[in-house]
Amino acid sequence: MTQHIRTTCGLPVSKDPTVLYEDNAACITQIKEGYIKSDRTKHIPPKFFSFTQELEKNKDVDVQYVRSSENAADLFTKALPTTVFRKLIHNIGMRRLRDF
Repeated sequence: MTQHIRTTCGLPVSKDPTVLYEDNAACITQIKEGYIKSDRTKHIPPKFFSFTQELEKNKDVDVQYVRSSENAADLFTKALPTTVFRKLIHNIGMRRLRDF
C-alpha cells in the first residue's frame, strides 16, 4: 500500500519489503505459516491467511517481532502507565516546545 501511495505521489519507490512490527507471537506464526485453526480464528476465512502468507513469502512484507514495551502503536491504542507513555513519546520523536 505504501508503495502504491508513493507511486501515485510521484515519489521514488523502494524495492525493500514493507516492515510490519508485531508484538504478538501467534500472529507472526500465522502470517509466516498460514492458517492455524483455533477458537479465536474460526471466524476468519482461511483465504485471508493465505493472502498474508503469500505476501510474506514473496518478500512484499517483512514481519518483525517487537517487544510490547517498545511497541509505539500501543501509544495510540492503549491506556499506558506514565513512564511507558513518556518513553514511547520520546521514541517517536515528539517533544514539548518548552523542552527546546
